[in-house]
Amino acid sequence: MKNIAILGSTGSIGQQALDVIDNHPDKFTVEVLTANNNVDLLIRQAKKFHPNVVVIANEEKYNIVNEALAQENIIVYSGLSALAQVVEMGSIDLVLTAMVGYSGLIPTINAIKAKKQIALANKETLVVAGDLINKLAIENSVDILPVDSEHSAIFQCLAGEYMNPVEKILLTCSGGPFFGWSTEAIAGVTTKDALKHPNWDMGAKITIDSATLMNKGFEVIEAKWLFGLKPEQIEVVVHTQSIIHSMVQFCDGSVKAQLGLPDMRLPIQYAFGFPERLANQYPRLNFADYPTLTFASPDKEIFRNLALAYEALNKGGNLACILNASNEVVVEAFLKGRISFPNIWHVNEQIMQQSSYVRNPTLADYIETDREARAYTMEFVDKL
Repeated sequence: MKNIAILGSTGSIGQQALDVIDNHPDKFTVEVLTANNNVDLLIRQAKKFHPNVVVIANEEKYNIVNEALAQENIIVYSGLSALAQVVEMGSIDLVLTAMVGYSGLIPTINAIKAKKQIALANKETLVVAGDLINKLAIENSVDILPVDSEHSAIFQCLAGEYMNPVEKILLTCSGGPFFGWSTEAIAGVTTKDALKHPNWDMGAKITIDSATLMNKGFEVIEAKWLFGLKPEQIEVVVHTQSIIHSMVQFCDGSVKAQLGLPDMRLPIQYAFGFPERLANQYPRLNFADYPTLTFASPDKEIFRNLALAYEALNKGGNLACILNASNEVVVEAFLKGRISFPNIWHVNEQIMQQSSYVRNPTLADYIETDREARAYTMEFVDKL
């Protein structure tokens, strides 16, 4: 039995992770559930799965959760510090980091230091501080198992290929709802338009990032740290059907691909059960339903966020941390109707140019970089 802590249990990934656990009660049990604000769902989850500990990050909602679970023999904590510390519990075997954005960094660091196996769904942790995270993982002999469908696919393609050189990896990309659109058409995109992802069911932040290809840019950076690759070894390929989740090309020119229906429960289950593949009753891929699989190159001129991610990857240092901080602010501003869709990448580019660059950042540098970049971005957005 593997005891699992789910950081961000009320989000899309967290909910699907609980579905995986519910389907394998003989393999997994829930030790910790955490949420930011969604108390109603958190309470329902706690009553169903009976974790030992629940954390609500918003301290103002502590009493609501505590009173609702008073008869459940569940310990309730609140606040960001409690969320960061709960991962150190001795009873936890694996931590699923399913929080959105920069907020996942410190809890993931603490979990690694506590020698917990990590199922990583919070790509921003590696985007912001990949070098630091990798060093900590090595020092503490901790496995980082990818949960993003693309990185899980690469991980699966590399199984049994340890001694064989990788020429490059191909990260597939749905293209989002605006693939093939012109610059003029993109300029008129509304929030409602951008929240309609063609293939995946995700939260608002990730859905907007997918529409701007920022999500794919972050996955490029994440892949560098997960698999020890150079920027030129990571290629993005638009595959609108989202059936091939990613591919690896080896030194002999052969390519391995991992295929399946777009269902996040599959990579979550793979990370939870690794190295064992667990049976399930999820829908199966019928190739007759997909007689045509198409591939294209992304347009980095229209979708500038992808180009910015490669720029951050090539320059290194704290530049990806700057990009992530800026992007979190501008996406929130777009969701609130304060800026246009193209301004998301226009602002990101400006903030990357004007923020303080640190070539070899420490954790303190990353924290200060995030604070500074957010402040610059807020000021910039206010002037638009």
